[in-house]
Amino acid sequence: MASTRTAHGTGTGAGTAGGGGGSVFGTGSAFTGGAMRNSSRFHFLKLAGIALAAAVAAPFAHKTNAPFAPSAGANEINLAGDKVRVGVLHSLSGTMAISETSLRDTLLFAFDEINAAGGVLGKKIEPVVVDGASNWPLFAEKSKQLLQQDKVAVTFGCWTSVSRKSVLPVFEQYNGLLFYPVQYEGEELSKNIFYTAEAVNQQAIPAVDYLLAQGKKRFYLVGTDYVYPQTTNLILFKYLLTKGVPVANIGGGLRKEGDTVISAGKYVPFSHMDFQQIVSEIKTFAAAGDAAVINTINGDSNVPFFKEIASAGLSPSETPVVSFSLAEDELRALPTKDLVGELGCWTYFQSLRTTANRAFLKRWNTWLKTQNYPGVVKEKRAVDSPMVLSYNGVYLWKKAVEKAGTFDVDKVRAVLESGEIAFDGPGGKITMLKNHHATKNVYIGETRANGQFKILETYKQVVPEPFLLKGLDEKLKK
Repeated sequence: MASTRTAHGTGTGAGTAGGGGGSVFGTGSAFTGGAMRNSSRFHFLKLAGIALAAAVAAPFAHKTNAPFAPSAGANEINLAGDKVRVGVLHSLSGTMAISETSLRDTLLFAFDEINAAGGVLGKKIEPVVVDGASNWPLFAEKSKQLLQQDKVAVTFGCWTSVSRKSVLPVFEQYNGLLFYPVQYEGEELSKNIFYTAEAVNQQAIPAVDYLLAQGKKRFYLVGTDYVYPQTTNLILFKYLLTKGVPVANIGGGLRKEGDTVISAGKYVPFSHMDFQQIVSEIKTFAAAGDAAVINTINGDSNVPFFKEIASAGLSPSETPVVSFSLAEDELRALPTKDLVGELGCWTYFQSLRTTANRAFLKRWNTWLKTQNYPGVVKEKRAVDSPMVLSYNGVYLWKKAVEKAGTFDVDKVRAVLESGEIAFDGPGGKITMLKNHHATKNVYIGETRANGQFKILETYKQVVPEPFLLKGLDEKLKK
């Protein structure tokens, strides 16, 4: 088991979601909040406040096609002794702990595997686990701590786009390296972040292409009201128009500034529970036939949503719902009888029948039984795409360090940008590209009663395209 440092400190700030004053770890352990997920990703309080509003208002920050500028104010990496410190920055308390603790667990598993095989450049990984506490300003504070105090070589972390946008300027200021593993809206590029996450064209667009191929002609967009669903659905609205789908066949509503559509779809607050009216609208919309629902609802709101869908008699065979924020870990806490036959799209499913995935799951389950980290739940665990993309990120970084022959951030970045760093992970081959996003397989799956997915379609080695809006706008002007 890796020797793990736990970082303690205090910190409060605007936009707290589940955080508080005093020690951010409550009990004094960085493993607080380790209970396995029983709700779903992105379920955080409406108190995200200023930080969330800023992210929604400016979702396309750091968009650039220019070469990256030389680094300034570089962070010093602690390489004393036979260890190299590596940061783990996730919410281990507060609202998001139910989602992010599983990513922490997968990272610890990867570190232990690597250390057992001799480490990286002869040095054992020493994880420095810090708690973002579901508090977006605190994420920024903790990232500065990891870089300036703990002097880590790399950090793996963040879940929500709000937390990522909060830490981005810190990693840029101190020239740190962050690997981000959770599907997101794109329209961002930072020289200090590598996105193993699914871009929109590696999840939402393949799902829509699948539905179009199945003969669907009408699409209702519904989601939670924040940056990821809003941006993704705006991209999908424009993408559907380029595919010849008329505006009248895209449901959920439009919001305009002048003649420009700035928002597409129906949106609800976090933790919304009453979907009777929305599902009634969906049923009316679907009555014309050949309809599908694009669901970017996050959190436990999916429970009443799917119950209402079932009560309304909207069957997957007639009006399928494809969801982008429900994976195996979330499904364990949802009534799967209401979701059987509904669709998901990810770059990994636990049900993949490959030699690499079977071997990975065997090693993972063995590690769970033998590891002694406080707070890591051993029983009834599921594995999903964000967990695997976290795991893949560790091995991509390891390969880049070994090829560079150093932990130096600028030299490791250059190797990662070369397009030569790939890893055969549980979901298939993943290759990091110059645009800091990764080529990988994409899978369409159908939910089964046991909370797993039957794989219906595979798209091999989808090249990431994080910037889609400009190209779609240009295509629509022609």
